[in-house]
Amino acid sequence: MFNSVGDVIGTLQSIYSFMIIGYVLLSWLPNARESFIGVFLGKMVEPYLGIFRRFIPPIGGMLDLSPIIALFALRFVAMGLVAVIEFLIP
Repeated sequence: MFNSVGDVIGTLQSIYSFMIIGYVLLSWLPNARESFIGVFLGKMVEPYLGIFRRFIPPIGGMLDLSPIIALFALRFVAMGLVAVIEFLIP
């Protein structure tokens, strides 16, 4: 199924990225974050997004750019982790 550790890390990164995107999209629907899926995604994603929300305030009080920065950071960390693991375990 998976050919390397890099594939596993890439798949996990993709899944978590989709969870972040889904959580952000739920904010556009009224009362969607109170649903079972919204609560589940909130418990999974909010601790990670909270790190970025401490440093990046919403623009104009409404536009939150922290999920975009969080997605970039997640991608860079995943790429770095794959590079380190593939360097250590050829």
